[in-house]
Amino acid sequence: MEPQHVDADIEKVILTEDDIQSRLAEMAAEIERDYEGRELLLVGVLKGAVMVMADLSRHLSRHVEIDWMDVSSYGSGTRSSGVVRIIKDLDADITGRHVLVVEDIIDTGLTLSWLISNLRSRGPASVEICTVLRKPEAAKTDVDVKYVGFDIPNSFVVGYGLDFAERYRNLRVVATLAPHMYT
Repeated sequence: MEPQHVDADIEKVILTEDDIQSRLAEMAAEIERDYEGRELLLVGVLKGAVMVMADLSRHLSRHVEIDWMDVSSYGSGTRSSGVVRIIKDLDADITGRHVLVVEDIIDTGLTLSWLISNLRSRGPASVEICTVLRKPEAAKTDVDVKYVGFDIPNSFVVGYGLDFAERYRNLRVVATLAPHMYT
């Protein structure tokens, strides 16, 4: 979906499709250098990471395995409950494997911190994090992120996998959602 299709809903485009793809290509080159000679398992966090996972894996010029997890700390509300639950677990055993968790965005870092701790308890050779977007101002816990696409302001953003009420995920850009859409 192009921004003009939801023009009245969008306040400002902050990253174009070209910006995102260019940075993903750079990140893929870094990942290939860092994991040269080692098998790599990409673990996407549903649902937001679907776009990132697809594009990042296509930028890689090596074989990788892909798996998915879905975790929630929100229940049916808009605020974190503080309790993380696994909705969909990995299909693969990660014992002794190099795992790269792929995220769309990191804001508070609380759920991701729990997820990384959970994955490390399963005996992998390594666990690292890759995200397209990070909101440093929103952080409530320190999460060591190895690959960051862009640091962005603490604004309500949609597009490129990010949603509001399950809408806008297929927007090809990252944009701030106009306040009248969520207030």
